[in-house]
Amino acid sequence: MFLFAIGVGLCLLSALICVVNTRRDNSITRKAALWLTIAACLIFVSEGARTALNNQPLQYSFSQIAPQLQFSFSIDRLAAFFILVISIVALSVAIYSLRYIEASTSGIRRNLFVPLMNVFILSMLCFVASANSFAQLLFWELISLSSFILVMYHYEKEETRKAGIFYFIMTQMSTIFLMLGFILLYNATGSFTIASSPVLTAGTNTLVFIFLFCGFGIKAGIIPFHKWLPYAHSSSPSNISALMSGVMIKVAIYGLVRYVLFVLDPQLWWGILILIAGTISALLGVIYALKEHDIKRLLAYHSIENIGIILIGLGLYIIFDSYGLSDLAFLSLAASLFHTLNHAIFKSLLFLTAGSVVEETGTRDIEKMGGLVKTMPITASLFLIGALSISALPPFNGFVSELMIFQAFFQAFAIPSHYVIVLLVVCLSLFALTSALAAACFVKAFGVIFLAMPRSDTVQQAHEVPKSMLIGPALLAFLCVGLGIFSFQIFSWLGYQPPMPNLLWVSLSLFIFLGLTVILVRAASGHVTRRAETWACGMPTPDSHSEYTAAGFSEPILTFFKPIYKTDKVIERNFWDKYGAVFKSGRADIHVMKIFEEKLYIPVANAIRSISRKVSAAQNVDLDTFILYSFITVIILIIVAGWVL
Repeated sequence: MFLFAIGVGLCLLSALICVVNTRRDNSITRKAALWLTIAACLIFVSEGARTALNNQPLQYSFSQIAPQLQFSFSIDRLAAFFILVISIVALSVAIYSLRYIEASTSGIRRNLFVPLMNVFILSMLCFVASANSFAQLLFWELISLSSFILVMYHYEKEETRKAGIFYFIMTQMSTIFLMLGFILLYNATGSFTIASSPVLTAGTNTLVFIFLFCGFGIKAGIIPFHKWLPYAHSSSPSNISALMSGVMIKVAIYGLVRYVLFVLDPQLWWGILILIAGTISALLGVIYALKEHDIKRLLAYHSIENIGIILIGLGLYIIFDSYGLSDLAFLSLAASLFHTLNHAIFKSLLFLTAGSVVEETGTRDIEKMGGLVKTMPITASLFLIGALSISALPPFNGFVSELMIFQAFFQAFAIPSHYVIVLLVVCLSLFALTSALAAACFVKAFGVIFLAMPRSDTVQQAHEVPKSMLIGPALLAFLCVGLGIFSFQIFSWLGYQPPMPNLLWVSLSLFIFLGLTVILVRAASGHVTRRAETWACGMPTPDSHSEYTAAGFSEPILTFFKPIYKTDKVIERNFWDKYGAVFKSGRADIHVMKIFEEKLYIPVANAIRSISRKVSAAQNVDLDTFILYSFITVIILIIVAGWVL
């Protein structure tokens, strides 16, 4: 644990350097602090990889407050894998932040950015490494608090304040569910230690699972607990969005995997529930992403989609394991964990490159962008790699993990239950639809943002971002390509070979074929170069107003999924003549209902507000009546607590 301790010390030193200089707006101090963070992340990457490969658990006890309340850490192969995921993304974000913090904000407020980011990173690492639920709950709250302050960084904006409050309420609900689950485990075992296979009754086992599934599910953004995620991710600074979407929601996945697979006794219906929740989250996540024109909110909805894909793999693992199909179960779990790594990488890449675009254009509305491939070619190339990866196109990493999940689905006929097979076939069909819609969404995103002509003067004046804002995303892009092309070799090196093609040879063959094609075409064609405008259906002078828009691209999909979107189209036409033959002007709008917000969250909030008003009115009574109400409330709480525990 010595090197891990050095990494933690470097992060704390980095935070301290900025804290002691909060009254001075000094960019040199912030950059020095970030370089310490980069060094710490390199240590975490190397030690996380070494521990995961060697499978030699590390243990360390830090402090003991009471006999059952202590800070102890244990890093096994699962924890080391998630530490590796967190530290890779944190490393890229720290490099990106060297210039992003200076370019995107101003004033001495920036001095607090680095310390908060370090606390955020360290709290996630410590949660994963914690050996008992008491320490996990403390670091879980530290994750929530530090990320909440970072979400509220631009608190002067009304949108940010709404997002922050929404996120804070939901994350506290998550903590309540986790606390209930941990208390039940402590009551059953007499210890907060995360032990394998404790003796639990069937009722306690089920109740703990429900509490932990809700608690971790809220933080992961599972539908219907997802509503905070698009608000918080879109309002945060882009480097923080990368950390939240890339790794914070994966910490919740770690918690779910740790307790469901290593502590509790999974039941078949748990796997079915997780599979259904994952399928719904994946499908609705990508459907809601297709309607978005806000680039960061679009990416946030895709986080919900990919969390759903991860849960699909986890649900399949429990189902196959319940029927004794160990090979298929291991394939599903490997796919789920590999997609956890892949999504952390390509989603962080997309958020960082999107942050560069937003910084240069001054807008998150993709309808006002266009043509950025000419002025920001490197950023465009990096975004394209992320888009191809998240669209699961070969030979990128997203393709490999989704292919493994498809292969697990295809072999589901080994299950003896026909009802479960029918369920898996339905989920497979919806999963295939999700993959197709994800590709369509990023065709829209890349095409509208980077291709065609600029749609505003600000976009036309954009230029490429500084090198540090390219190096961080470039590292992630390299991993997107490397983890895809060398996936066969990586799994072979780890001692497991899933049924998948060797993408290295496929990629080399494809590269050779394309190279020969280019050579033959150039050899057979003339050498005279002619420059001309792109064909635009006969229009002599096409402009940005005649280009395909994001709304136009999404309109058929919005129409097809109208029952889900609750789409309302408003079309107004004005004519020069009374016969409606000569068109004068018009307006068309597509309104989409925020179903979960308007039909679930707001009614619940209104009900709580109504109850609060009645309680407040009831408190305006004499002292004796107030004491009676309090006494009755305490008695009810004691009875409920005794029944639960």
